[in-house]
Amino acid sequence: MKLAEYDISHPFTATVTKSDRITHSNTAEVRHINLSIRNESFRFIEGQSVAVIAPGSKEFGNEQHVRLYSIASSREGEANHPDEISLCVRRCFYIDPISGERFPGVASNYLCNLKPGDQISLAGPYGRQFVPPRDSSANLLMIGIGTGIAPFRAFIKYMYEDRKEWTGKVRLFYGARTGMDLLYQNEQNRDLANYYDQETFKAFEAVSPRPHFDEPVDFDRTLADNVDEAWTMIQDPKTHVYISGISALEESLDKAFAKAAGSTEQWEAKKAEIVADGRWSTLLYE
Repeated sequence: MKLAEYDISHPFTATVTKSDRITHSNTAEVRHINLSIRNESFRFIEGQSVAVIAPGSKEFGNEQHVRLYSIASSREGEANHPDEISLCVRRCFYIDPISGERFPGVASNYLCNLKPGDQISLAGPYGRQFVPPRDSSANLLMIGIGTGIAPFRAFIKYMYEDRKEWTGKVRLFYGARTGMDLLYQNEQNRDLANYYDQETFKAFEAVSPRPHFDEPVDFDRTLADNVDEAWTMIQDPKTHVYISGISALEESLDKAFAKAAGSTEQWEAKKAEIVADGRWSTLLYE
């Protein structure tokens, strides 16, 4: 579904209660933003998103600018406050391909500039195709890059805090340009480290081999180093696969799993089987 097709005709107000930078000062700015929502009809589950309705650019004749963000909280609410959610937001900039001029991303900069007490307009929630399975014995293979970790933070909190007795395997393959960019797993915020002692949970971190040269995150190598476990999970009919982050991620994964499967054809057949079974979910953006 295209962004323009989302219904934002019933917006509601949220108040910023907290905005923390969760990356080091010498790397890209990413903020964890808590929002208090005074709307009794607002209910959500893990994997859903909200639309942030930001002021538009008057010079381009846009009164508002809409952008979807994954909710990073479990259905119990941020810190078990049912009327509060959190978003993981990277301050973005874009380069005009013709002029070469650098422009700030409208929604991301709007959100990153907010202070506690500020109010914003939201709509939603949206999406039910990216939600954790009900069966607590199901296996989860979660793969994400950058702020694509937001729904996985919600998943993990739900499984180990709300459900408490998740018996299936939970594996997180997560990538960032540097170790300091490993959101919720770096020195600024080690939120997910709280779950490392869970018997069923294991995380595999991938970073760029040469981040200063803009080389991509080395997911292929990280998967290759753990191919036996990942491939065993892929073949288990109780495994659900979730992919979140930039759209190029899925192509990288196809390459890695084709190698594990023995051929592109064998991987495509296995992937088609998982998709048909409703166990393959993606939440990708450009």
